[in-house]
Amino acid sequence: MLRYLTQRLIAFIPTLIGISILVFGAIRLIPGDIITATLGTEAGMLTTAQREALERYYGLDKPPLEQYFIWMGEAVQGNLGHSVRHGRPVLELIIERFPLTLELAVLAVLIALSVGIPFGLISALRHNTWIDFAGRLFALIGLAVPNFLLGTLIIYALSVFFGVLPTAGNYVGFTEDPARNLGQMIFPAITLGFAFAASVMRMTRSSMLEVLGEDYVRTARSKGLRERAVIARHSLRNALIPVVTLVGIEMGYLLGGTFIVEQIFALPGIGRLLINAISQREYALVQGTVLFIALNFVVINLLVDLVYALIDPRISYGD
Repeated sequence: MLRYLTQRLIAFIPTLIGISILVFGAIRLIPGDIITATLGTEAGMLTTAQREALERYYGLDKPPLEQYFIWMGEAVQGNLGHSVRHGRPVLELIIERFPLTLELAVLAVLIALSVGIPFGLISALRHNTWIDFAGRLFALIGLAVPNFLLGTLIIYALSVFFGVLPTAGNYVGFTEDPARNLGQMIFPAITLGFAFAASVMRMTRSSMLEVLGEDYVRTARSKGLRERAVIARHSLRNALIPVVTLVGIEMGYLLGGTFIVEQIFALPGIGRLLINAISQREYALVQGTVLFIALNFVVINLLVDLVYALIDPRISYGD
């Protein structure tokens, strides 16, 4: 196990370096820079000396390759740069916004698993019955309805039929007021978890149907084991391996920020921070945020691999 973990941690380095190069180059391919984004049409009225002074101030006076190595050198030391717009360190902004995104992602995953796994299991056990068709219809609707439409419909239904609106614009952390926080987060979490629940349901159903046809399941039944024991001990654990993979991938995306949902419900998460930084050409903030998101992805992938071994004893990462 230790050797496997060491190899994976070493593999993180070239992955993060490659991502840093891609995001560093991609943000600079977008027309304009932070000077133009800040001054707008007045940027064209700057004299040569004024523009050179601003480029020195923003660190744009050096060649791109030198800018990259300066940024990476600081990033290795834990300094992701400074946000000009916010007047604060990039890492501080990320740490401030990340708890909201993490909570939203966890709630969405919990909703998706609590709905998707039971529905998928029942659908597989009642294959080709009306229950199965109802479950498949639910999955089809969940995958077909986009997040922005579902979020808008939730807000519309709450405002028109119930006369209330989700609290927006004044986010309260969980540690400050748990009840109010959950009231703010539940509808965004449902918006995100609905489509994810549909994917989990489909994956659980198809995986369970495949496992139920395996020889070891038929052998377990022939030994006289109860159906509940066959499903719980021999079928469900193996069927959950693809679901764990799906959860790992989706969790990485959710931790990367869900800009549309955050925008609809006015939540100050990582997604809104990143999109605003791109529109304002905040190079340091974009680079730092994307690097942080990439780190989340690789760490979650590692955790998913470790969960495999807990679910299926046949999987081992020993020396």
